[in-house]
Amino acid sequence: MKEKAIIIGSGIGGLAAAIRLSLKGYETHLYEKNSEIGGKIGELRLDGCRFDTGPSLFTLPVLVDELFTLAGENPREHFNYVPLASSCRYFWDDGALLNAWTDRNRFAEEAERVTGESREKVLGFLDECAELYELTSGIFIFSPFYQFDNFRKPESLNVARNFRKLNAFSTMHGVISSRFKSPKLVQLFDRYATYNGSSPYRAPGTLNVIAHLEHNMGAFFPEGGMRDIIKALEKLAVRCSVSLHNGSEVRSVVRDGSRITGIETDDGFIPASVVISDVDVISFYRKLLKEEKPARRQEKQERSTSALIFYWSMKRRFEELDLHNIFFSSDYPGEFRALRRGKVAGDPTVYVFVSSRVVPGDAPAGKDNWFVMINVPYDSGQDWEQVKASARESIINKLSSRLGCELREFIAAESVLDPPLIEKLTASNRGALYGSSSNSPFSAFRRHPNVRKKYENLWFVGGSVHPGGGIPLCLASAKIACDMIPPAG
Repeated sequence: MKEKAIIIGSGIGGLAAAIRLSLKGYETHLYEKNSEIGGKIGELRLDGCRFDTGPSLFTLPVLVDELFTLAGENPREHFNYVPLASSCRYFWDDGALLNAWTDRNRFAEEAERVTGESREKVLGFLDECAELYELTSGIFIFSPFYQFDNFRKPESLNVARNFRKLNAFSTMHGVISSRFKSPKLVQLFDRYATYNGSSPYRAPGTLNVIAHLEHNMGAFFPEGGMRDIIKALEKLAVRCSVSLHNGSEVRSVVRDGSRITGIETDDGFIPASVVISDVDVISFYRKLLKEEKPARRQEKQERSTSALIFYWSMKRRFEELDLHNIFFSSDYPGEFRALRRGKVAGDPTVYVFVSSRVVPGDAPAGKDNWFVMINVPYDSGQDWEQVKASARESIINKLSSRLGCELREFIAAESVLDPPLIEKLTASNRGALYGSSSNSPFSAFRRHPNVRKKYENLWFVGGSVHPGGGIPLCLASAKIACDMIPPAG
């Protein structure tokens, strides 16, 4: 009889882990409390439009392709994506507009035209971000760097020799503002701190590595939208003989000394040789393992930001918009000061994602599907009805002014996602999208590892553990965890 592996939670990290363990010879079962697989990578249908409800940026697609290759399949026969000519279109209140072309030379020329910074300076900074990635990815992203043996690797010695280049004790903003004079270009690169729910004014300069993924390696989009990633991997999991248990909530994780013996569901006790959690680590300890001490220890770490998202079916098509669009705040430091106080600024930066630019069927002809998001603090008891009403007014006024129309007239239908609902749907503690923030040079070392020494057969994947949140990092967490698990006997 095969050894049994159980994965709790079907975010992309859990789904990838299920595929990997099945390929290692385990009888693999994935349990998901919701009716559909996918975690935060969901979809919504409203007023004839389809919306991707969660992550919208797709970088490092090779990490998805790798799962098909491991299964002996050609990824292109099951999942396809297109390279984007522009990763984002940036708007400022003074009328300036900058297209972030994915061709780095073209982007540098565009940045010079719009901001006055020299093409050479821009390319030099992108080279610096690329070097950061080369220095850190093997240790901090694709390895369990918290294990002592990892520090014996040649890559670790290279990091030590080049430690100053990490800018670990400078802030992202400090590094960027030392490279550029243009407030617009500084703001553009500062924005990458929000990719893991942090502040550029507090997060370490090492996180400038994030810009490398978009500007040097490219941005992509699945041909059928972000939900296509989950659909393709779900089918791959089935072909790999993973048993999917949708709508089956795990009530507790059962332990005996240093071993996890299995799980309890409404159907009773289910034994397992290996258990992987893709649940927010605080929720896992508190609700499933019933261990309060490690949950409180994790809660002491500053939470990442959350999101307030309006899904709008629009009565007309706005040609000014690309797939990804940013309307910057006129007071970026003030926006992050407000977030730190648990509030939303009166002039927040607004992200508008229009998937129908790549997937025409996502909106009826002549109309748009808008995913409109602002960064908001995690839930600490705010009056979210008041926050939503105030933020909606601010967003509409900002976009109306920049697009030269009365936006209210064009919103045909609306759905809203706020931090309490994010927590309810995804078990993300207090609605924090990325678990703990990265607002400290030591954040990476404090993030929960993919294994806990106390239990010999329990592993962790997903955005609340090492190496962090976002699709590439969640996929990396699955690879790290599964590489530590021996093949089934």
